[in-house]
Amino acid sequence: MSATEALLRVANIETYYGPIQAIRGVTLDVNQGQIVTVLGANGAGKTTILKTISGVMDPERGQVVFEGKNIAGMKPDRVMREGICHSPEGREVFPFLTVHENLVMGAYSRHDKDEVAHDLEACFGYFPRLKERAHQRAGLLSGGEQQMLAISRALMGKPKLLLLDEPSLGLSPILVTQIFDIVKRINRERGVSILLVEQNAHIALKTADYGYVIEVGRIVMEDECVRLMEKDDIKEFYLGQKEAGVRGRRRWKRKKLWR
Repeated sequence: MSATEALLRVANIETYYGPIQAIRGVTLDVNQGQIVTVLGANGAGKTTILKTISGVMDPERGQVVFEGKNIAGMKPDRVMREGICHSPEGREVFPFLTVHENLVMGAYSRHDKDEVAHDLEACFGYFPRLKERAHQRAGLLSGGEQQMLAISRALMGKPKLLLLDEPSLGLSPILVTQIFDIVKRINRERGVSILLVEQNAHIALKTADYGYVIEVGRIVMEDECVRLMEKDDIKEFYLGQKEAGVRGRRRWKRKKLWR
């Protein structure tokens, strides 16, 4: 892979739920070592993008190219073996398994036992609370602890690209800050690229390097996050800064009318 080639390139994907089209020609890139975020309202198609990348859903059209290989339509277990691990919306931990068993499940395809043990300790280093509850059933954990477990389970797959779907969902502001600090550490210390879907636009834009805005299944805006935070439309509709003014609201409505 050349230095300028994206680690992940999603090109013109169209994904359906039965007869309903959820994704309409979405194109996005994630470069090596980058954190990229996708912003949008509920139902905009954010989660569907991640499910299409990870193989949970198959696109009707388009390509999902990872390290130069088209993986669109590949089964989720094969996608994981290629180096993409998914921490899903709602955590989806195994409630009747212990924390330790959940983490081991994340490494089920690996055979490097020493490295698995090392990564297990690394996860406990990121989230010490999980070590304290290693032998507790995952279903008895708090929402925040389950989110820590879901992220750690994905890390146990030794990803090159980590897909994070709504890691702040249902968590207190203090816990959200702690988890996003860990997300940045994972990216910095392990070199893991991250594609982040998040409704908390403020923390997503502060965490990520590059951002895409999706609306009704289409990408309507993209830029470096520091620039997105300065755009009137983003300030008003995603950051809640009303001083962005009526001009931003009118421009956003015109975009909707023309799509």
